[in-house]
Amino acid sequence: MKGLKKKRRIQVISVAAVALLISTALIGYALRDGINYFRSPSQVVAEPPAPTEVFRIGGLVEEGSLERGQGENILFRVTDGGDAVQVHFTGILPDLFEEGQGMVGTGSYVNGIFEASEILAKHDETYMPKEVVDALKEQGVYQAPNES
Repeated sequence: MKGLKKKRRIQVISVAAVALLISTALIGYALRDGINYFRSPSQVVAEPPAPTEVFRIGGLVEEGSLERGQGENILFRVTDGGDAVQVHFTGILPDLFEEGQGMVGTGSYVNGIFEASEILAKHDETYMPKEVVDALKEQGVYQAPNES
């Protein structure tokens, strides 16, 4: 009788472990395209990601770098004070997007140009995404907004 209980317990634990492994694998598989890692321009220049990798880049739009092409094609450079990365975006930019302001873009790095599929800009005069603030602080360029 004791051998049967021990055998049954081992079977239940084995089935539970296999179920846990399968569910973990399925969750990881489902999230693989939904996770976008953040990188600063300095990190992208130092270790360029694979062209198939989708990630987020953020920093300040470099002064004098904004070029509007034909139609909705836009080129600009994003910087964290250390390095800058050329960004290409086709679409309509957010209303608050401008040079010298913080932005975050989602896309991939192909042939030395970040091909953005989405661009986000700050939404008021004091907001900047945490990742951008951290990257700017790391480069020693961040200046906190004056609070009144």
